[in-house]
Amino acid sequence: MGENMVDTPATPQAVDRRRKTLIAKGYGMTETFKALVIDNADGNYTAGIKDLTVADLPDESVLVDVAYSTLNYKDGLAITGKGKIVRSFPMVGGIDLAGTVLESADSNYKPGDKVLVNGWGLSETMWGGYSQKQRVNGEFITRVPDGFSLKDTMAIGTAGYTSMLCVLALEDAGITPDQGDIVVTGAAGGVGSVAIAVLAKLGYRVVASSGRTSEADYLKSLGATEVIGREILDRDARPLEKGRWAGGVDSVGSRTLATLLAETKNEGAVAACGLAGGTDLPTTVMPFILRGVRLLGVNCVTCANERRDEAWSRLVHDLDVSKLADITKVEPLGRLPELGEEILSGTIRGRVIVDVNA
Repeated sequence: MGENMVDTPATPQAVDRRRKTLIAKGYGMTETFKALVIDNADGNYTAGIKDLTVADLPDESVLVDVAYSTLNYKDGLAITGKGKIVRSFPMVGGIDLAGTVLESADSNYKPGDKVLVNGWGLSETMWGGYSQKQRVNGEFITRVPDGFSLKDTMAIGTAGYTSMLCVLALEDAGITPDQGDIVVTGAAGGVGSVAIAVLAKLGYRVVASSGRTSEADYLKSLGATEVIGREILDRDARPLEKGRWAGGVDSVGSRTLATLLAETKNEGAVAACGLAGGTDLPTTVMPFILRGVRLLGVNCVTCANERRDEAWSRLVHDLDVSKLADITKVEPLGRLPELGEEILSGTIRGRVIVDVNA
């Protein structure tokens, strides 16, 4: 599956053909449903709830009755327009969705199947999960694993699935619990919360780094042994500092990631998956050539389906589902414009499930 499939949205001509076909069948032309639509008409960037019909949806192979979506940092950037996420307008936001197949032209899926989608250009080049119904490319679908409900999968969402990809990357690099502390940055956020819970269950000693040390009890309830303030890592570090970490999961980037690399011990590894603190990386080659530190980039958007399936399968076993209630809260579709601002300001703890039918 090449990236060109993600970067090429359905053409207006294809959408029009689909609309005409549906009109001919008399299907979906009067029934309306809600969606969060992002637009940028004449430079006026807006995001609001609108009524759509099935005929308005993209020309894709699988029609899904969406139950839940989620709110991620990337969604906040798209909703508010504070990041160049959306590449074509109008756009239905939401990089995640979970629901039930209503109709399928893909032989791999049939009506009634429980499915989810993470990434693959949703909310960027393809209409996303902030809609009560959505058409998606069958090649981008993941089956909901046995043991998870639709709500569970969105309690995890892209943030939690990315956390599991980070853990897999650390394991692939040979980082084991007996080698020392693992630090998780942005710990009170979605990626950090799930990463702590998974790593702790696997037996790692986890140190949580957060700008909200008032959340220490919450972070320790997830399995963190120690909580440190964000300023400990968010500073101008020397090229090499005293080795402290066997590894790390970083969703912040910039000075935080640079300091983390400088403090990683010999043959340690850091899985990097975010840029909440900035896109720059003010570091040197010293950690890499003198300590053999490995920087592991984690791509959650176009990750191969085999790796996705592995991550979701591991989450069934390595994430204590009982902790999801502590990590998540449920919000209605109509609150998304406000929630987009909140997640960018860093005031949201853990994960937000979006009930698109509430």
